[in-house]
Amino acid sequence: MFPTALAPLPLLILAAFALAHPGRRPGALPTLAEGAALLSLALALAGALQLALGGPATLGIGTSNDSGPLALALALDTVSAVMSVLVAFVGWVVVRFSRSYLDGEAREGAFHGLLLAAIAAVLVLVQAATLPVLILSFILVGALLRQLLLFYRERPQARRAAAKFTLAWTAGDAALLLAALGFWAAFGTVSLAGISEAARGGDMPLAADIAVLLVVLAALLKTAAFPLHGWLTEVMEAPTPVSALLHAGIINAGGLLLIRLAEPVQASPAAMTLLVMLGGFSALFGALVMLTQSAVKTALAWSTVAQMGFMLLQCGLGLWPLALLHIVAHSLYKAHAFLSSGTAVRAVEATRRPGPVAAPGIAAVTRAFLLALALYAAVAGAFSLLPLEKSAQALALGAILIFGVAYLVAQGLADAAPAALTRKTATASVAAAIGYFGFHVLAGLVAGGALPAPPQAGPLEWALIALALASFGGVAIAQALFPHWAHHPATAGLRVHFANGFYVNATLDRLIGGFRLPSSN
Repeated sequence: MFPTALAPLPLLILAAFALAHPGRRPGALPTLAEGAALLSLALALAGALQLALGGPATLGIGTSNDSGPLALALALDTVSAVMSVLVAFVGWVVVRFSRSYLDGEAREGAFHGLLLAAIAAVLVLVQAATLPVLILSFILVGALLRQLLLFYRERPQARRAAAKFTLAWTAGDAALLLAALGFWAAFGTVSLAGISEAARGGDMPLAADIAVLLVVLAALLKTAAFPLHGWLTEVMEAPTPVSALLHAGIINAGGLLLIRLAEPVQASPAAMTLLVMLGGFSALFGALVMLTQSAVKTALAWSTVAQMGFMLLQCGLGLWPLALLHIVAHSLYKAHAFLSSGTAVRAVEATRRPGPVAAPGIAAVTRAFLLALALYAAVAGAFSLLPLEKSAQALALGAILIFGVAYLVAQGLADAAPAALTRKTATASVAAAIGYFGFHVLAGLVAGGALPAPPQAGPLEWALIALALASFGGVAIAQALFPHWAHHPATAGLRVHFANGFYVNATLDRLIGGFRLPSSN
């Protein structure tokens, strides 16, 4: 027994009590809910300490073989410890916020019960050691989140969003169930450790290859990757704590699924190619659409699409420790962003200033990007002196981040002189490069060999790297030069198309039968 396995229990006990008292202002329940969340966080931290001192452990029910438990089991390892602490911390923050946000609501007690149960289900999910536990946890999380999305059931938009979420999430569950059958047929086990060990040995039968593709499909559905992103951008009708829990926690489940099955996924070139192409496109598409949104929560939703796409890209490149670090960073950032979204309008008004009076030309933008890349190469060379494993994939990912730095500096200093542009670009590029390689080292130390190293770059990997660099670099340069063509007549129409996500979501609605809102008459 390890403490992390007990972390869901206080949440479940109080959730049962809360659901039995579903009404308005249910006494000390909100305070007790926060206490239960803090207790779960303490248990998760104790589990992480046990892992550091005593190593990995497994708690299982049923028979086992050399590949690991065959029935129901929870695992204490690097991934589960990191994710348990993250989920428990974000859960506590959301529960604490809900105490005041939901105060006086007609179904306040029911909300706390559903919220605590959902956090408990996610805690079980991140500790799953077998596919049956993983699948059952996914199903339970989906059912509870659907009820949270329907908290304002009288709103037609809420019912529409819940229906689309249920369709996408259930399709992902079905894909994962079929994948489990495929892994059982190929390897004779549904233990995550057993599947990874079999894939590490290089034996990938056809059933396993199909199972991996089904896992990727499930991850794409659960991370709202393009073109299946529509459900995530329409779930804004739920209370803000639900949005925070979804975007800062539950949406990461697809990435966790890939990380848990990193060995068989990396053994499939088709799966890695899909992740790079769909993940990279989702990142670019989501980021561009986000810039055209006027509603704060909708912009944050599109930001999540972009962030999840970038995380899928990292998985496709084989940068598993960085993908895990991305999940942690995104969860903390997005929880804060949603819970503080109510102050966003005042913040924008307070910081508003006149637009740029001059824009850097293509020569200045080119110098900024070349300088950023040169400084990045210098920092990468300095880090190469350390006894750390380097890969072409990691260097390419860092270059993509530097593209973003150069774009932001060029855009932010559109009214500055070229000298200021150069100085700011140099400072930001060096800081970003040092931060990237520093976090890369940290992620590797935390993972401690628990996740596979990136594959050796062959022709396919080099082609994917070149495609990613060209795509992200081209978009960054186009955005940096945006002031030059922002007032062109065609731009207004293009902005409308971007704001509507090029109608991909509406087209998908039609293909699956549509989700028409009830008449208001």
